[in-house]
Amino acid sequence: MYDESKRFAESLVMAYHRALGMPVRIIRIFNTYGPRMDLYDGRVVTNFIRQALTGKPLTIYGNGNQTRSLQYVDDLVEGIVRYLGVDHSGPINLGNPEEFSVLAIAEQVKLATGTAAEICFCPLPENDPLRRKPDISLAQQLLGWRPQVTFDTGLGLTVEQARLRLASLDERLRAAQG
Repeated sequence: MYDESKRFAESLVMAYHRALGMPVRIIRIFNTYGPRMDLYDGRVVTNFIRQALTGKPLTIYGNGNQTRSLQYVDDLVEGIVRYLGVDHSGPINLGNPEEFSVLAIAEQVKLATGTAAEICFCPLPENDPLRRKPDISLAQQLLGWRPQVTFDTGLGLTVEQARLRLASLDERLRAAQG
């Protein structure tokens, strides 16, 4: 349903473009992370960070060899801004073509958080993609864009902010409990 809803939205946008001459942009956004994300949104990076900072095991579904490509939010915003300045309706992929295994992401989160948390393996959910890697060649050609922030750098900034948010939440909970 998720994939079909995205296809439907793109079709609807293009119908408005063709029928009404409305200027549109279609962006296919790939896995994005960064500070101020909801730590309970169910995404791989936020799940691992939350688990690591709260002393829980990091949960990997499957064997951890499936890949994800992760872009830092600043890179996404730069791509969006550049895309608004060109006359192209889309679609265009904005993501990071560099792939990491889910296991490697978990290990990087452990390093960034300084946790000794264990890694726990669970069954892989049905229909979970084994590989996610965007083709950003059009974004490179049309926008002169490609991600600039390395995973290590972006992860450090994300962990730092998550640590502050969790500490603030702990303080509020303690205050509420009296």
